[in-house]
Amino acid sequence: GRRLIRSRRPQEPEEDEELHAIEVHLDALLAARGMTLTELAERAGVTVVNLSVLKNGRARAVRFSTLTAICRVLGCQPGDLLSVRDV
Repeated sequence: GRRLIRSRRPQEPEEDEELHAIEVHLDALLAARGMTLTELAERAGVTVVNLSVLKNGRARAVRFSTLTAICRVLGCQPGDLLSVRDV
């Protein structure tokens, strides 16, 4: 028989710019410690892909357990890693 093909929902608008103003300072923290993203991933038990999404500001959320692991490895506080951009 014939199959009906459902059209997919239109892509949700890029919300990142509008709904949040969080900046991630992972690059600077890694550079200051001479550490690579891969090294952080291994030590923190987080995938390189997830860290990359966070580093590039594309993360929609961060688990507290992930934040804890990153901060423990980097010897920092969440406020060192994240800030709110001025508007």
